Amino acid sequence: MSSWRNVRRFAIALAVLTATSTGCTTTSPSSSATTGPATSGGGSGNVLAVKIDNVAGARPATGLGSAQVIYVAPVEGGLTRIIAVFTGQLPSLVGPVRSARETDIGVLGQYGKPAFAYSGAAPQILPKLNAASWVNAPQSAVPAAYARRSTHAAPHNLYVNPGKLPTGSGPALTSVLDFGAAPSGGTPTTTKKVGYSAASYVFTWSDGHWSISMDGTPFTSTESGPLTAATVVIQQVQVTYEPFAEDETGAHAPIAQTVGTGSATVLRDGQSFAGAWSRSDLSSPTKFTTGSGQDLPLATGPVWILLVPVNG
Repeated sequence: MSSWRNVRRFAIALAVLTATSTGCTTTSPSSSATTGPATSGGGSGNVLAVKIDNVAGARPATGLGSAQVIYVAPVEGGLTRIIAVFTGQLPSLVGPVRSARETDIGVLGQYGKPAFAYSGAAPQILPKLNAASWVNAPQSAVPAAYARRSTHAAPHNLYVNPGKLPTGSGPALTSVLDFGAAPSGGTPTTTKKVGYSAASYVFTWSDGHWSISMDGTPFTSTESGPLTAATVVIQQVQVTYEPFAEDETGAHAPIAQTVGTGSATVLRDGQSFAGAWSRSDLSSPTKFTTGSGQDLPLATGPVWILLVPVNG
């Protein structure tokens, strides 16, 4: 009998270990914003990315106060959309959710296997999205997680409940982005404007953080109020264009090239640091360095990374 108990205990322990290693976890949504990025690396966790609409008719957003990293990516017509990355506690609602682009594959490759929520995509890029290294979670695959709301007019009114999405996974945020003390050589900066051909952002240093406005209006999220950043990265990228039209005007979607090298400006601690970015392949993290090649860490807290085309 004692031998049988030992066998049974071993089987139970093995089952628990297997479930843990395969990521069989659940996530409870929260309506409150999370804190900024952790200050120590190691391990892995739940990672969710959501494609967010940010034209005038889509603002204010919801749920962005909980995002650890916000990427601003160019889309057709000189406009921008947001890729919001959540690596901690998830908000109860995020949106407005819009369609994916090929740029998203490059950006999210460094985050392991995140869940990626989006409304849909052009048929021509669906095979690439389906083959990407993420947990594919568009509206068509997980319809129960999405709902239209009356707060905005269509098509800017689709929202997602992260608690109803499949769970993604990835490395600790500090394995993707380098956080630490600022190097020497920064230039005191209180205001920085970043322009796209049909959108503009202004970052203003005040009270220990960067306040954010878009097209002359403070950028807010309904659950947290005006958004701020501890670090803003202006990452200059080459772009190519999809050969097919993405919208009704016949505009072609730009693809931001986030693997390679280029110039970058990092805003942190009321200073501006001119430098460079580099990334060796799709699954590797992006590294930022000063002009002399010194590491250029980010400040602890929310990070905004703007992918700005250098070639139109």
